[in-house]
Amino acid sequence: MQQKAAFSLATRLLLVAGVSLLTACATPRQQASFDYTALRESRPASILVLPPLNNSPEVEASDSVYSSVTMPLAESGYYVFPVTLVRESFRQNGLDHPADIHQVALDKLRDIFGADTALYMTVEQYGTQYRLIDSESRVSVTAKLVDLRNGQTLWSGGASASSAEGRNNSGGGLVGMLLTAVVSQIVESVGNRSHEVAAIANYRLLNAGRPNGLLYGPRAPRYGTDGK
Repeated sequence: MQQKAAFSLATRLLLVAGVSLLTACATPRQQASFDYTALRESRPASILVLPPLNNSPEVEASDSVYSSVTMPLAESGYYVFPVTLVRESFRQNGLDHPADIHQVALDKLRDIFGADTALYMTVEQYGTQYRLIDSESRVSVTAKLVDLRNGQTLWSGGASASSAEGRNNSGGGLVGMLLTAVVSQIVESVGNRSHEVAAIANYRLLNAGRPNGLLYGPRAPRYGTDGK
């Protein structure tokens, strides 16, 4: 009797799991469109990028990501405060750690730099992963743009990049895969690919015109034409 009850319960659980799986498969994932209302109303012209927080185990991750944020934002039509000057300004005021800098009051940031907005970034993943068959350098970053005049979040997003993108390990059988893994491991170690990959992740995250990305700034020819 107990075995029959146990079997019946197991059967019901399997049926529930099967229905849930079928439902999940039948429902396509669609990325919701970002609401740009606040960003359009704010019409920011300048961005103060704060040194990124680092959630990865690599100590150089924050500086590496920080070094390549200016170009995609400038190409998108915004004035970007020079990151070297920003970092040195904080150091002169006794703030050397991104976590402390992110706690500075918004009105204080606006008084010191005169910026319209501040970009708060976080490095979620950074570094090289070594595996038997393949090795890759991967960088993942997230960011939010905050209006320094009223504290409202105008935009947020995330992006990733990997040195393994487009790499084909299917040819040559097991020997070929192992040889490719050895070469990849040497290249990743010697070349410090994470720094290059960080620039790609930043471009994907901060360059305007991408789905759910930043809108073009007032210095861009396409200003006011996107995000509709």
